[in-house]
Amino acid sequence: MKISELKAGASNVEVEAKVTQKDEPREVVTKYGKRLSVANITLKDDTGSISMSLWGKDIDSVNVGDVVKITNGYVNEFRGTPQLSTGKFGKLEVVSKGEGSEEPDEEESYDEDSADSPADSEE
Repeated sequence: MKISELKAGASNVEVEAKVTQKDEPREVVTKYGKRLSVANITLKDDTGSISMSLWGKDIDSVNVGDVVKITNGYVNEFRGTPQLSTGKFGKLEVVSKGEGSEEPDEEESYDEDSADSPADSEE
């Protein structure tokens, strides 16, 4: 599914898109008095963009430049704007990390392997 196809009320949404913006996390208090962290992100594909709220642990797992896949998500409307959500039953998965991510990537192991190359060429 493409972002341009997402309309408020859509359910069982599956979409893959790049994170182009991530706001600073903020703390909210639910109507039950529970304190939760939330951060908004903007997802973009070749057809458009949509905002999404990340809650709790999801905030630290996603960074600008990452490509994420939302499975079994739904679209609601927040302040007149469509917003993607995973809810209780949806899933957010990081498909590939962007350049700004803090986790080690395959380049580090490549650099270690290439350290042997100059010694090989001296023979």
